Amino acid sequence: MTAEHDAATTVAGRRAETLALHGGAHRFDPATRAVAVPIYQTTSYQFQSAAQAARLFSMDEDGYTYSRVLNPTFDALEQRVAALEGGSAALYLASGAAARELSLLNLAATGDNVILSADIDDGVRFGAGLARLGIEARFADPSDPGSFGRASDDRTRAYYAATLPTGTLAPFPIRPVAAIGRQLGIPLIVDNSATPLLVRPLEQGATAVIYAADGVLGAARAEGGVLIDGGTFPWEEHADRFPLLTAPDDSSHGKTWVDLSRRYGPIAYVVRVRGRLLRDFGPAGSPFGAFRLVQALETLPIRIRRHSATAARIAATLTTHPLVRRIHYPGQDGAVAPAGLFTGGSGGLIGIDLRDGRTAKAVTDGLELIRPGNGPGDPRSLVLPATAASPDRVRLWIGLEHPDDIIADLAQALERAA
Repeated sequence: MTAEHDAATTVAGRRAETLALHGGAHRFDPATRAVAVPIYQTTSYQFQSAAQAARLFSMDEDGYTYSRVLNPTFDALEQRVAALEGGSAALYLASGAAARELSLLNLAATGDNVILSADIDDGVRFGAGLARLGIEARFADPSDPGSFGRASDDRTRAYYAATLPTGTLAPFPIRPVAAIGRQLGIPLIVDNSATPLLVRPLEQGATAVIYAADGVLGAARAEGGVLIDGGTFPWEEHADRFPLLTAPDDSSHGKTWVDLSRRYGPIAYVVRVRGRLLRDFGPAGSPFGAFRLVQALETLPIRIRRHSATAARIAATLTTHPLVRRIHYPGQDGAVAPAGLFTGGSGGLIGIDLRDGRTAKAVTDGLELIRPGNGPGDPRSLVLPATAASPDRVRLWIGLEHPDDIIADLAQALERAA
């Protein structure tokens, strides 16, 4: 941990386009005055003395100890992401999967339970993995926010949801579920990978946010995952529910993670992920991956605005197509998002339900410009694999091509499917 982690607010009040370029403390490399964030391709750091090393490893002094836990390139990225998200601190990891797993393992242990939104991608598999660790995964209906509260008990450690699951394309009601959790002393963790900047989970009550950085955040060009701590959850008020944060930890010199984090701010959640889970399990990102993600963030506000505007136009155009039964896109064809969820656009994901038994495969095979792919974020438009639950639904990620060219490709593919 370094003292610079509270620098996410150095340009507070600025807009996303500015934060994407200036968020955090990095302005230039102090050794060379280079403007781009350097790639610190190192694992180790030289200490001034044995005494200083002891202070660093006991977290009594700020500084770098080993790149698995902290690296200057990671630090610059984490500060910028925290600034963009409006969080108190962030942590860069090897993958979105690592961010998802550690976000819950940071709070839950054997005998505990977590409540997952029933529509998250790979939810059954995710729950089975938690069960092997002795953590029960319960599922709640996102169309009924109250179902989260009804599924909760004294051993519930977290709620987990995705803002816009790529399977259902149904926006999640962050605000009401977060409010239920706050009343019960249960944090809501939100995967916002499909809608960065367009949805602000922390402002709507979420405790933490995660991203698969290889998606929209990194323009499908940068690998990794990011976890952001909002710094607003009162862990000590619910100490009995969260002993992993509030009870002394023998692996951390008998200190609590709440106490260890005090000089950095109210970020005990992310401090424990870094200091315990990342240290012990080791899903560290790479300096080069962090560098690529910093570069991608600089264009994120421009990219996500274009993805959204083009997707909205395409959704409106296809709503009246004779071969289309329904469009799944917020604001189109009866698809309603929770009030106040989106700001500045609804993202680049569209679902198309077809008429008369036509299959997604038939349309996919007829596309020429839009090619099959496995997830959102790419600058190029993609058609995602059909799901077993909705074989007649064409799922699209809308890229940065000219809207007329995308519409023309979809029109000819639909006609060929007919």
